[in-house]
Amino acid sequence: MTSTSTRLDAAIKKLYLAFHNNTLNPECCQQCAVGNILDGKEAWKHLADAHGGLQLNYVGRVHQNLGRTFNGYTPLELLKIEHLFLKACGFEVPLHHKNKKPAHPTDKKILFKGLCAVIAFLCALDGVKNVMDYTALFDTKVLSKNTTSISLL
Repeated sequence: MTSTSTRLDAAIKKLYLAFHNNTLNPECCQQCAVGNILDGKEAWKHLADAHGGLQLNYVGRVHQNLGRTFNGYTPLELLKIEHLFLKACGFEVPLHHKNKKPAHPTDKKILFKGLCAVIAFLCALDGVKNVMDYTALFDTKVLSKNTTSISLL
């Protein structure tokens, strides 16, 4: 079993609840991936000039250089999380009314793609195996010619 950090556990729980409670919305800075990780607060949007952009603005750089974190994540990590979420949901980033976006951005299939991408990234940030990786469930070992054992973990 993999040990995860407090920040990772909290982020996954918040994203899971947002997905199932229909409060995950890529176009809303309070209900997007980062908005949910930060408890519906929108102050994080002041760290960059564009939603989905990867460049910290002056305010973001100050917080980054001071070593500040928001629910355990640095300003740059938050921008990367949101950028990845939006791209995985099919948006052209940064968000802009002229840029490409999915026809139905809150469709569960679209949101699930974004959710999976974000969780994989969060796990990588913490150096743990992706908790959404289900391939281990299908690992098989041949014991003999006629017997196969399936490993569940």
